[in-house]
Amino acid sequence: MAITYQKSSQADDALMADINTTPLVDVMLVLLIIFLITIPAVTTSIPVKLPKENNIKSEATVKTIVISLDATAQRYWLDEKINSTTDLQKRISLFKQINDTPNVHIRADASVDFAVIGQLVYDLKAAGVTNIGFITQQVETVR
Repeated sequence: MAITYQKSSQADDALMADINTTPLVDVMLVLLIIFLITIPAVTTSIPVKLPKENNIKSEATVKTIVISLDATAQRYWLDEKINSTTDLQKRISLFKQINDTPNVHIRADASVDFAVIGQLVYDLKAAGVTNIGFITQQVETVR
């Protein structure tokens, strides 16, 4: 009695050499979305020289408004120029429709007069903002 073996075709024996890239693409798209959402909240392009103070660190959130004052005391809402106090009040009222209690962080150049910063705080209070903070650089301590 002879035993015969049936040979299978070569297509069945070939190894699958393709890499499944679907999970990789999914992870990359999620990371891209996270970076697109978080980076604009953290970075601004208005160049200011921040004053150096010891302070308590707080994290900026999506609900935080950053108003910058450059060396010429020009006001900026993130990177957009604020033309007048009424323009600031309109922006605050629109933002308050989304968030009842907005947080405002002020990035002021160290050379800006205190009266200008005081006027900005007064304008923010008049617009109904109660949570106002200042962004400074941490003083470097020698150990």
